[in-house]
Amino acid sequence: MTARPLDLRGAAVAFLINVIWAGNPVAIKVGLADCPPFRLASLRFCLGGIAVLAWAWLTGQRGVLRIRPGEGRLLLNVGLLFALQIGTMNVGIAHTTAAHAVVLFNAYAVHAVVLAHFQIPGDRMTAAKLAGIVVAYAGVLVLFGGTFSPSSQTLGGDLLVSASALLLGERMVYSARAVQRVDPTTFLVYQAAVGLACFITASLWWEAAVPTRYTPSLLLSLGFQGVVVAGFNFVVNLHLLRVYRPSALAAWALITPVAGVVIAAVISGEPLTPALWLSSALVAAGIGLTTRR
Repeated sequence: MTARPLDLRGAAVAFLINVIWAGNPVAIKVGLADCPPFRLASLRFCLGGIAVLAWAWLTGQRGVLRIRPGEGRLLLNVGLLFALQIGTMNVGIAHTTAAHAVVLFNAYAVHAVVLAHFQIPGDRMTAAKLAGIVVAYAGVLVLFGGTFSPSSQTLGGDLLVSASALLLGERMVYSARAVQRVDPTTFLVYQAAVGLACFITASLWWEAAVPTRYTPSLLLSLGFQGVVVAGFNFVVNLHLLRVYRPSALAAWALITPVAGVVIAAVISGEPLTPALWLSSALVAAGIGLTTRR
């Protein structure tokens, strides 16, 4: 099938999945009120792994658990990178606001552009990409401007979420190379499996004495993270990439930081400060510039 330009239906679906993605840090923040970070991650990716396996079964992909010669180390590496990235994100979100997490985390797209320039042959830095990097990082600095003080309650969490965004950028670049050698669904299944093993081990080691309250808000948070984000969004995004041009879809990532800030305000009641609006707008603009050809 030849990829076609984005039509109205495709644009509506792209808008929906980016809004869903924007709500993920907010859902994590809600879940952390009742469950510690590593345990929350393990529950989320247990659901996510089941969702991917269900998708594979429904689409007739029967060999997704088979590891071919030379794939084992690659799958282990990406699984460990995945666990480190998700772990720093969950711990970071526990120590900052949902709105801060949304803006800082979504800078991953810009980090990926920088890393790809050095790690993927032919992925050259252009003037537009460089401008986007400068603009997006300016947005991050705006957000950090009010937190670099000894009395800041969010600085530690902001730094961890920023580290997670950088790790996600690296994971995207690594994955782009890895899926040239490994079936994408197999890749996702083992990424979740290795990550799940790491999260369970970390939770048993550090969180054994911390209780989990299985409240309606936690169950909704887990359902959103595991089924909607890791399941529905994956399947729909895969369909969009098969039908439409990736360059047309990439532009919809612009709405994610701004949508996430609004969702955080509605769900968590966090104030929408001028610095927060400016920061999210700059990160969105930076993403837009870096996705230009």
